[in-house]
Amino acid sequence: LFSPGGPLGGEPQGEAVLRRYLESAILTATATTRLMRGIGFVAAVFTHGIYVPWGLVGAVARREEVRVATWNVAYRKRRFIFSHDDTYHHTLMTEPRTHWEQLVLSETQERELMQYLASRREGLFDWIVFNRARKDDPKELAARIGIDPSKPVVGLLTNVSWDAQLHYPANAFPNMLEWLVRTCEYFATRPDLQLLIRVHPAEISGFPPSRQPILRELARRLPNLPPNIRVVPPESRMSTYALMSLCNAAIIYGTKMGVELTSVGLPVIVAGEAWIRNKGLTHDASSPEEYIRLLDQLPFAHGLGPDLLARARRYAYHFFFNRMIPLPFIEPKAGYPIYRLKLERLQQLLPGASAGLDTLCEGVLGARP
Repeated sequence: LFSPGGPLGGEPQGEAVLRRYLESAILTATATTRLMRGIGFVAAVFTHGIYVPWGLVGAVARREEVRVATWNVAYRKRRFIFSHDDTYHHTLMTEPRTHWEQLVLSETQERELMQYLASRREGLFDWIVFNRARKDDPKELAARIGIDPSKPVVGLLTNVSWDAQLHYPANAFPNMLEWLVRTCEYFATRPDLQLLIRVHPAEISGFPPSRQPILRELARRLPNLPPNIRVVPPESRMSTYALMSLCNAAIIYGTKMGVELTSVGLPVIVAGEAWIRNKGLTHDASSPEEYIRLLDQLPFAHGLGPDLLARARRYAYHFFFNRMIPLPFIEPKAGYPIYRLKLERLQQLLPGASAGLDTLCEGVLGARP
């Protein structure tokens, strides 16, 4: 684990920090067991449910047959994602399709969805924003990056490396770096195509910033990228949305951008675990061989057809509007945490005062969706 080639190799305080986390995990599990057995809870509600301490709290609660509900800040302001039994990172991948497949979006709902998706370019209605990009002209960006207009472009969107590896099981590849290396090696054999890599801005703007920059890791494996691969680094203010508009298709590992890109008709290949996977909307790879077969189909002859586009927008509406529950008395604020409670009277908490709070209470107390 702490050898030079190990995941914590070269970390001077790595073992000490790991031991502290192990100790805190054991204490959390012990204390939570006593608490659950001493009080006899019916249900427990807590944040995230994936790291120390809350991942341990959830594991103990499930073992003690206590219903679990987890929450996390959603992307949209004043909204939160709640899930039964597990962290939302997992439940969004496994929830029944019946929750959204039969949605019939009215003209108003579709307009509301598309207005919101357009707003995400600047993050106007979000409180989780990694890069407030400018309204770039795609043609100007193409010229600046050195894109050849005569050859199809395929976009590739990375995740923050530790995030992608911890939250999800791997599919076609053991981790994101192996996927990225294999993809670059493949495109070296396809001079008829261009690969446009957009590194996730959260590598430097996220909390915490990444200590494993993907371009540094890639350079160790492939010091010289072929000329048909262009890279936009994490510090770039270029709009990811404008960059993807240049593309024939997008390749992702686990980013939620798959939800947005399918909603505007762009074909997406998924190599890892992403919320858009297994929704009948994307080209999903479950092995390296299947992944290469999908790449061999590039460039695609056309974007998503009308039926698939309508399906993509039904899922996007479910994701951004139905799963993200509004709690209007939680206000955004600068700094961390990014919100504060703003209650002016107890009547704001009564049944009927907030549809979001009613949904939350009914879900926790009655085990409803």
